[in-house]
Amino acid sequence: MACRFEFEMNNRKTVFETGKVARQANGSVLLRSGKSVLLATAVMDDKPIEEHFLPLTVQYIEKSYAAGKIPGGFVKRETKPGDFETLTSRLIDRSLRPLFPKGFYYPVQITVMLLSVGEEADLQALALDAASAALFISDIPVNRCVAGVRIGRKEGAFVLNPTLDELEEGTLDLFVSGTKEDLLMIEMRAIGTVDVEIEPSVAVDPMLDPMLADEIVQIPRINELKEEELIEAIDMAQKAIEIAAGEYEKVFVEAAKPKKEVELADERANPSIVTYIKEFYMEDLDRALDGMAKSERGGEIKAIIARVLEDEIVKTEGWSEEEIKRAVGEVKRERVRSMILEEQKRADGRGLKDVRPISIETNLLPSVHGSCLFTRGETQALVTCTLGSRQDAQMFERITGKNASYEEFMVHYNFPGFSVGEASRIGPPGRRELGHGNLAKRALEPTLDKTQLDAIVRLVSEILESNGSSSMATVCGGSLALKAADVPVLSLVAGVAMGLVSEGGKDAILTDIMGLEDHDGDMDFKVAGTHEGITALQMDIKLGGISLALLQKALEQAKEARLHILGIMEEAAESIEVNEEVLPSTEIFHVEPHKIVDIIGQAGKTIKEIIEKFEVSIDLDRKQGEVRVAGPSKAKVKAACDHIKTLTEGGGAKREIPQFEIDKPLKGKVKKLVDFGAFVELPGGVDGLLHISKISRRRISHPSDLLHEGEEIEVVVKSQQGHKISLELKKPID
Repeated sequence: MACRFEFEMNNRKTVFETGKVARQANGSVLLRSGKSVLLATAVMDDKPIEEHFLPLTVQYIEKSYAAGKIPGGFVKRETKPGDFETLTSRLIDRSLRPLFPKGFYYPVQITVMLLSVGEEADLQALALDAASAALFISDIPVNRCVAGVRIGRKEGAFVLNPTLDELEEGTLDLFVSGTKEDLLMIEMRAIGTVDVEIEPSVAVDPMLDPMLADEIVQIPRINELKEEELIEAIDMAQKAIEIAAGEYEKVFVEAAKPKKEVELADERANPSIVTYIKEFYMEDLDRALDGMAKSERGGEIKAIIARVLEDEIVKTEGWSEEEIKRAVGEVKRERVRSMILEEQKRADGRGLKDVRPISIETNLLPSVHGSCLFTRGETQALVTCTLGSRQDAQMFERITGKNASYEEFMVHYNFPGFSVGEASRIGPPGRRELGHGNLAKRALEPTLDKTQLDAIVRLVSEILESNGSSSMATVCGGSLALKAADVPVLSLVAGVAMGLVSEGGKDAILTDIMGLEDHDGDMDFKVAGTHEGITALQMDIKLGGISLALLQKALEQAKEARLHILGIMEEAAESIEVNEEVLPSTEIFHVEPHKIVDIIGQAGKTIKEIIEKFEVSIDLDRKQGEVRVAGPSKAKVKAACDHIKTLTEGGGAKREIPQFEIDKPLKGKVKKLVDFGAFVELPGGVDGLLHISKISRRRISHPSDLLHEGEEIEVVVKSQQGHKISLELKKPID
């Protein structure tokens, strides 16, 4: 039956159509909002899988034709998903997975296709609402609707479902999803800004000297969110979700199909086996928990299962391996949770608020621009920082954008199998790697001082060991790797993973959770920030929800851990020795705009000669007269800048370059020594280059071995091409 539902709530208008397209799917919805149109479908297989997990697959796909574009590149069709598509698929999966009943092991495929797009569309929120609607009206046994809302902040006030322009101009990006009863997922990032202020000059009357008039000052801000402010924003989102999800459920019932009768696997363990395990294998289990506190691999549990299967009583009773696995898993979970709730103790002996021991080593890789080895307990991340020029930025296209965009700060996260002791091949990054890298990027990016940073920055996190919270180790190591590479940052950032165990009216909040606690707990959330507040947060809550009061308590406990970690990081930052020899350099200066043509030269000849001679890259801004010189050597960058300033100095006519007679001896003065030679000032005020190989008949390591600045020497001109003058010593030094 075809139905059409219109909604106008939470600053958004949407239209849902059912029974019109994709009718072979278990459920399908066509969602319209402005010029945006999305198709969401939900399909379920008839037979469950044998393994005990929910095989849910979510795909969000953007079609180029949705924006009136043909895909770029050699292949003119959509190929592998982009990062935004992958992250959106992950967001939908994390929001919908808790809705399925326990014991449901039927393969489910949810597909969301973007068919048409408007420039101001919040595609993640629309995609989630469409996917939830398709699942709700289908015959798949899911009886709740999910809604997603975004909260921005502009001029200190929170904005519900802001436009993309409002979001980009603001200081907060908070996405929350949930049902009408419970929150399910939270993602938050602070957005760094640069405020412009005018400082009046009182020293000199600007009428006498206009150069000393009011000065425009750029002030970078991180815009961290305080814990109480975050709770206020989440409360606002929760109220909006309650309205939207409740309205969806009330209206979509009209189009919903009768739910299929499916067989749900019994996840409860056999009580007799559980009793037997507790009676005869608890000491083995306690020893296994001690081992699992140091590794995510879980080999100890497998060893216990193998021993139990060899037990004569087990063989006599005919208990299967699957039954034993379930019973051991239940006893393990019960033991871990009871230790936490009853004894206030964790499997590794820590208290609930304790952070594992931390060690930090910086710039341990001599040829890398910046590096940090960050170890917290059994989690270890080697994070490297590489600086590049503008040409190194990652180009990408937003479906809502008209032009290509460039990513100037990249965080890449790698999780090889050996980090958890598994023998698995290393392949391309998956959804987990992209998600963890994105979380670290969101945490660190606001702290970059954009008023001072001229380089493209790439962080790579190699997880060498993992036992919980490798993404937060990436944040801590990444912040220090930026410092080690001398990148201008406004503050260090620390991250910590928190957990929650709730049962029988008791709640326990865990600081710096390990893999075992992540698996057997009720919630995990990762929070990163500075001394002043939170820069990024990611939270997944199992169905049952969490009160704002308990969330506030968890955030305050996370703050204590964050400040503790920041103290250790700040001590390590004080002892950083920057790798000056390998760091690239960028210098920016201004010339009169009409002088830019002198730098370029006829048909680009002059700028090409400078680039080749000094091995640098040059970017010019004709309107502002800005000159940006970048290169792998500070000496060569400085020499190139000096050369360009020589070309453009003087406010009047273009300087006449004297023509020198080839091989005729001249007296000159050593003006500057660089690692590849010496610049010599010749008659007429122009400079020539005396290459290091022309100074002596023997090999020298640096021109300063034989020459010093200000020294007068006798040279001959070997070649001259405009400004480019090559010299040799009349008598090379022995």
